[in-house]
Amino acid sequence: MRTRQTRIYRDRERRELTVERIVAISPKLAWEGWTEPQHVARWWGPRSWTSTIYEMDVRPGGVWRYSLKSDDGTGEEAFCRAVYQDVCEPSKLVYIDSFADRDWNVVENSEMLTTVHFEKAAGGTKLRIVTRFASVHDLENAEAMGMIEGFTDAFDRLEEYVETTLTGGKINMKTIISKDGTRIAYQKQGNGPAIVLVSSAAADHRDAAGLAEQLADHFTVYNYDRRGRGQSSDTTPYAVEREIEDIEALIREAGGNASLFGSSSGAVLALDAANKLGNQVSKLYLYEPPFIINDSRKPVSAEYIDQLNKFVETGQRSEAVEYYMTEAVGIPTEYIEYMKADPSWKSMESMAHTLVYDGMIMGETQSGKPLPTGRWEGSVPTLVMTGENSESLFHDAAKALAELLPLAEHHTLSGQDHSAVMMAPGVLAQAIINDDMKMK
Repeated sequence: MRTRQTRIYRDRERRELTVERIVAISPKLAWEGWTEPQHVARWWGPRSWTSTIYEMDVRPGGVWRYSLKSDDGTGEEAFCRAVYQDVCEPSKLVYIDSFADRDWNVVENSEMLTTVHFEKAAGGTKLRIVTRFASVHDLENAEAMGMIEGFTDAFDRLEEYVETTLTGGKINMKTIISKDGTRIAYQKQGNGPAIVLVSSAAADHRDAAGLAEQLADHFTVYNYDRRGRGQSSDTTPYAVEREIEDIEALIREAGGNASLFGSSSGAVLALDAANKLGNQVSKLYLYEPPFIINDSRKPVSAEYIDQLNKFVETGQRSEAVEYYMTEAVGIPTEYIEYMKADPSWKSMESMAHTLVYDGMIMGETQSGKPLPTGRWEGSVPTLVMTGENSESLFHDAAKALAELLPLAEHHTLSGQDHSAVMMAPGVLAQAIINDDMKMK
């Protein structure tokens, strides 16, 4: 599953609000997207608001004048005027941003000192916006008015815009055709033995971008969008076997042999694929397959897939994601509204129909019963990994699977949890690389 990508830090003593996000684009493209008016107009501001750039002179003393107008027909519009203080291409922008009237007169006491940092990071660029307010009251008022949500929306829109438009097309995505005619999009990077990354529920290739980059020094990495997600197409009716054929097509593209990495429900799909494809898979790396094999938590309802289908068929995509989160992931209901405020919720809504696919992959393995003894009979060397800080169900599941498979071992990653693919890709990549080196 996706985890919250945006981090918020408050320093009331300094009257500062910091909003931080890693976006899956290079620092150069992030800088261009932030400093060239024809680009800024396409993504700046929250969703459902249109940005108009009237002036953008990116140099110390230069002025940036823009407006944000709501698309809801109410006519609500905000005018802003910023003056650049420092421009350090491609690493830092500093400007004083202020609200203004329609004649560009600055609204009294609305100045905010804003610093934008562009830092190369695993998976792209860490964007860090530090806004200093005149008072703590102004800071709290900005939060209440939705400033955090606006920035997180803008980050997401920037990433989408650069990926789909600024580069003249989708970034480095190649395609293959699976056995049933479905188009599967993937990114290929690095050198070395091939490894295919299989994403979890409600995720696409972007979630594993950081992991792919970390692995690329040792492997040739195939990071793909599972069918029905991102840039891959879809074909009905769905069957788990079709997803295995997708993986087989990627392995064929890689030369006929590859390792597989899968996280969460994607780990179970990778396990199924390795069992079916035999010696086409050289090694299996699984991170926290979400089996429920005892009373460590409530089992997933036997009507789970039917209920998901009903939500999707009636266009209730948000309700489908919410049901997945509460029923399958086990998120307490009181947290859901906070999660909906994050841009990743909209992304998950776009993939809501594929939640049924992951439900079918999991089958009865989340029913509270022991793992089936006849489902996986292959002899592919397997490393099952869990995060030290993850819930007990993941540790119980990993140990049970390692005991069930003939060539498996279990390893715990210190200080990690279920979000490691996105939040600690370097740690996860090093565990995989160390294991691969051990085999040589």
